[in-house]
Amino acid sequence: MSTASDGLRTLLAALFAGGPPIRIELWDGSTIEPARRADEADEPPSTLIVRSPDALRRILWAPSELGLGRAYVAGDLDVPAGADIVATLEALSQALGRRARSQRFGLRSAKEAAVAAFRIGAVGRPLPPPRQEAHLRGWRHSLRRDASAIHHHYDTGNDFYRVVLGPSMTYSCARFVDDTVTLDEAQEAKHDLVARKLGLHARATTPGSEAPSPARLLDVGCGWGSMAIHAASRYGVSVVGITISQEQAKLARERVEAAGVGHLVDIRLQDYRELGDEQFDAISSIGMSEHVGSAKVDTYFAALRRALRPHGRLLNHAITTVGGSKLGRASFVGRYVFPDGELIDVGDLVLAMERAGFEVRDVESLREHYARTLRAWVANLEDGWDDAVAAADRDGEPGDGLAKARIWRLYMAASAVGFTDGGIAIHQILGVVPDDRGGVAMPPTRREWG
Repeated sequence: MSTASDGLRTLLAALFAGGPPIRIELWDGSTIEPARRADEADEPPSTLIVRSPDALRRILWAPSELGLGRAYVAGDLDVPAGADIVATLEALSQALGRRARSQRFGLRSAKEAAVAAFRIGAVGRPLPPPRQEAHLRGWRHSLRRDASAIHHHYDTGNDFYRVVLGPSMTYSCARFVDDTVTLDEAQEAKHDLVARKLGLHARATTPGSEAPSPARLLDVGCGWGSMAIHAASRYGVSVVGITISQEQAKLARERVEAAGVGHLVDIRLQDYRELGDEQFDAISSIGMSEHVGSAKVDTYFAALRRALRPHGRLLNHAITTVGGSKLGRASFVGRYVFPDGELIDVGDLVLAMERAGFEVRDVESLREHYARTLRAWVANLEDGWDDAVAAADRDGEPGDGLAKARIWRLYMAASAVGFTDGGIAIHQILGVVPDDRGGVAMPPTRREWG
């Protein structure tokens, strides 16, 4: 009697040169063992569970990451609890890359795949996608549409983010100064790196000091207030933090008060395009410009430039990719995680800052640090899985919790792979505002920044 694995082997041979790199368990109990290469270590293979022929149907109708993502969110595909999902995705990514270099998926392969899918019952009408997909309306990057995109991503629920991010509640790349630091310590190190690049340590005020007024920092896309709290508590800086996420603003205000810096920090529900004529000594933009888009990036940096006094500094910390990439409707991340998100080439970000009038003084990549950060977040989610599902259920529609947790597990694991293999990167770009006499003096080396 024929099994699902008998029919699927032909399909997988069309996708992978030499067969799949991982073990595949199928809905009828049959399995397909991985193809092993001579240069691979003799370690237990990763496992992918195909729970239903619907997984293959979804992939056939959307033969890209979107089909795979839909199948995973719906529970038709799975990676066992306790397994290293990052390693599983790395193995798949590397094998698909080898196949793409060795031969093309031609008409003959497509025909063989279609016949194999028919034999195992995976052919049929397209299935409705999981309902957690984002559906935005209006002009891309309009105020209203941006607010909807931010609501979709950041208003999942603060309790859900507590599970994933840990006590630091910091949703951006950490900085691991050595192999012994915890995630929270690494986030603290990142905040301090940003603060020192902005020169806040040189303008620090202490209780009882006679400084006429503390330096003013604008934290754009302030999240849950972690950078604002660090700057105020460590350096006595007066901070305005802005976000367009209601859930973030609510919790950020609570955290500011709990940290005892309510007199120094003002958290606002505000878009960067609504800043007005306020002036600041420094601006931190951490994980914000990915939401701005290339069409609006000049508007963004021009607004930040207007908000800075002469000699003011801007630190832009953002995910980048060579050539830039819009997270469109054909991508899993664009549909389920970051609707309207856009990764801009680091060179284009530098040029945009220069067009706005900044002198760019430093560019630093933290790519390996983000891969490690994401692995830590995946571990947090898996360790607190039941709490994360319950939190997402409380703050979403009934039954959303499991799908939300699965979305985040896949999204973060896949992102970790991207930062590891260099498909995506993270850059900090430091720009300063010159005055009429020219450029601004900076420390001779990075040593002062730690």
